[in-house]
Amino acid sequence: MRKLTFAMNMSVDGYVAAPGGDLGWSAPSDELFQWWSDRVGATALALYGRRLWDDMSAAWPTADQQPGATPQQIEFARRWRAMPKVVFSSTLDTVDWNARLVTGDAVTEIIQLKAGEGAPMDIGGATLAGAAMRAGLIDEYVTVTHPVLVGGGMPFFAALDSWVNLGLVETTPFPHGVVINRYEARR
Repeated sequence: MRKLTFAMNMSVDGYVAAPGGDLGWSAPSDELFQWWSDRVGATALALYGRRLWDDMSAAWPTADQQPGATPQQIEFARRWRAMPKVVFSSTLDTVDWNARLVTGDAVTEIIQLKAGEGAPMDIGGATLAGAAMRAGLIDEYVTVTHPVLVGGGMPFFAALDSWVNLGLVETTPFPHGVVINRYEARR
C-alpha cells in the first residue's frame, strides 16, 4: 500500500490561505523553497485539488523560461513538470503538465491509488485533503508553520467526525521562524 502525505504551508492559527485566498504571508526563504523543491523532486505522484492546481499550473509550467528566473525556480519548475499529477475537479475539462483529471469521487480514486504499488504520494489542497482526512486515508501530516496569525481563511485541518491520533516524527526549524513538523497517523 502506498503512503499518502498531506503537506502545506500553514499559519500559526491553522490556515493555509488568509481570507480572500491571500498567500502573501507564506513566501518562503531560500532554504524553505529548496525544501519544497526537494519534496517535489522526490514525490512519485501528487494529488491536487482544483484551487491549488489553478495556482500551481498558473505559475510553474513556464517559470524556468521567464526572464530573471533564479536557478532554484528553474529547478523547481522542471521538477514540477516532470512529477506525475492527478487533479480532482468537477469544473475543469482538461489538465496539462503531466497530469490526469479525475471528475468522479475523490475518496474512491484515492483508495485505489493507495492500494497500488509504488512510491509515496502527496496530497495538496485543503478541501481535497479534508475529504481524505475524513476517510482516514492520510498517513502523514507535514505542517510548514509560518509565524503569522491570519485570523481566518481556509483551514489546514478539516472538521472531523472522530479524533486522529498523531505521533511526532520530526521537527525542523527554518529561517524567519518557520517550523516544519512531521506527524504520522496512529491507527
